[in-house]
Amino acid sequence: MRHPPRSVLLAVTGAVALVAAVAVPVVTAQGATPACTVEYSVTGQWDGGFQGAVTVTNNAAPVSGWSLGFDFAGGQKVTQGWNAKWSQSGTTVTATNESWNGSLATGASVSAGFIASWSGSNAVPTAFQLNGITCNAGAEPDPTDPTDPTDPPEPGDGSVPALHVAGNKLVDADGTTRRLLGVNRSGGEFMCVQGYGIWDGPVDDAAIGAIADWNANTVRIPLNEECWLGLSNIKPEYGGTNYVNAVKDLVGRVKAHGMTPMLELHWSWGQYTGNSAGCSDVHATCQKPMPNMQYTPAFWTSVANTFKDDPTVVFDLFNEPYPDRATSTTTQAWQCWRDGGTCPGIGYEVAGMQDLVDAVRDTGAGNPILLGGLAYSNDLSQWLTYRPTDPAGNLAAAWHVYNFNTCANESCWNSTLAPVADRVPLVAGEIGENTCSHSFVDRVMKWFDDRDLSYLGWTWNTWDCSSGPALISGYDGTPTSYGIGLRDHLRALD
Repeated sequence: MRHPPRSVLLAVTGAVALVAAVAVPVVTAQGATPACTVEYSVTGQWDGGFQGAVTVTNNAAPVSGWSLGFDFAGGQKVTQGWNAKWSQSGTTVTATNESWNGSLATGASVSAGFIASWSGSNAVPTAFQLNGITCNAGAEPDPTDPTDPTDPPEPGDGSVPALHVAGNKLVDADGTTRRLLGVNRSGGEFMCVQGYGIWDGPVDDAAIGAIADWNANTVRIPLNEECWLGLSNIKPEYGGTNYVNAVKDLVGRVKAHGMTPMLELHWSWGQYTGNSAGCSDVHATCQKPMPNMQYTPAFWTSVANTFKDDPTVVFDLFNEPYPDRATSTTTQAWQCWRDGGTCPGIGYEVAGMQDLVDAVRDTGAGNPILLGGLAYSNDLSQWLTYRPTDPAGNLAAAWHVYNFNTCANESCWNSTLAPVADRVPLVAGEIGENTCSHSFVDRVMKWFDDRDLSYLGWTWNTWDCSSGPALISGYDGTPTSYGIGLRDHLRALD
């Protein structure tokens, strides 16, 4: 799916992305009082900056508006934040409610996050006031050292299945068929290259728990190859090791909530100015028609090496190929898709799907691999004919559909999708509609349910439901009128 302009996203979200840079443990100062409880967390830290969060619980009478105050003792300065109006005067930081999260019933909680600078020390605040009333009376700060990294959950811990292909199904170690049902969590593909952060909105434990609360079992995570590889055009705090650690952190949180992480390459390098070009930039600032030999095999070699010992992670090798918009014939497009090289209409050397499969398997990674077809992954008509060779025998077909696509009706699905689904697992990695309703995705889900197939909604971001389209209006899982369809449907499944 293409993204609305950045200016639209900022206007809609009213929030700046979380920067989960270097993996650090949560550091808390918390304690109960008759009035309120505050948990303060350092969720990411790097040279000169850090990401923090606060969770406020009201233990007293309900309030219709709130203001949280605390003091920094180490010279920290708040630079931006989300889910509250943040300000700082001297050492005193104040966070006041937004219009939509001001009401706090007795026992209710609200979370907000921020980015701040620091130097010398990053001491945890020890005193908090909610509407002028002291919280955490008598509590001592947690002495945990925020620079002591914790390890992510061990792979194969039993809570998330290790999947493999068996015939036309994805199955777990016991041979039980598993469907991938869930959402896309966009942000990792564009925030870093635009210089705003790594994620678009919160990806902390509460935010990922809200996804699981919809009865989702899979989260698809779009990535950017330049940010992962830490190329020179990417701000260091958002690229290379910081980016990789942020992705590893998010994978760990997705798994901690019992969901399958799916990593996919969304934005990549290569200049393309032909038909349906998303941008004229050579850098990974938009979708390109095909992956490139310059960086994409190296990207997948690195990703595969990072996760090859974790069989619960699924790889989706390239978001939405569209070489058919550049080439003059369908045959040329499918040949380009599989074999890469010099493709008509594309000015850079293309990495074909076989190149990417080889890059993953050459690392020894046996993780399941998804491959989308032509026409932004909406055309699978010759997927079986041109599918690459996989020595692990662990390939599945990826398909995307929106109400405005060409193959957007049951007749097309029956003629082009059903034959593929008879041979290999079929995963609809993106389903959605720009109507701010859910009648179209209801039809898609029914067709896939009837055949025991997988699907994931686009997208778990607080964008406008027509320009996104977005499933949620708040990261607590509040659905849009479009998202209600997916949420209620997932919750109704066994």
